[in-house]
Amino acid sequence: MPGKYDVPYMQRTRDFYRAQGYEKDYVWANHDETPFAPLPKPLRECRLGLITTAMPDTVEGRSKRQVYASMTTPTPHSMYTDELSWQKTVTHTNDLGSFLPINHLRSTARAGVFESLSGRFYSAPTEYSKRNTVEKDAPRILELCREDQIDVAMLVPL
Repeated sequence: MPGKYDVPYMQRTRDFYRAQGYEKDYVWANHDETPFAPLPKPLRECRLGLITTAMPDTVEGRSKRQVYASMTTPTPHSMYTDELSWQKTVTHTNDLGSFLPINHLRSTARAGVFESLSGRFYSAPTEYSKRNTVEKDAPRILELCREDQIDVAMLVPL
């Protein structure tokens, strides 16, 4: 239950942008139509693609905010998360499986829930630009998913 001193997230975000000198309030993404499609076949026959908002823990991943495709094997030991907004004083990103559940998804595929996990996972930059997300990043991820013959994608934001 919110306390009397809590500031709602959206208002806190507006205040944050105003304090930085932005004249227009942030506009949250809104879609008049749902940008999803029904599964083309039963889930147990589908190849799953994994999308995370964490970047590769490489020099390039730390410096370039772009879409990346990285191998699922071997499972990465770490991902770059420092630039993302999360409560660093009360939590951590040491548990890679919480936002990049590759090993759990492999087990789930072996159990027959879906056919297989793609050989690559995808890193999607967190953008404050709906235009960049819609016009650049989402089409690139769709292109990668099609290259890897993905039937269903799972987005695991950090």
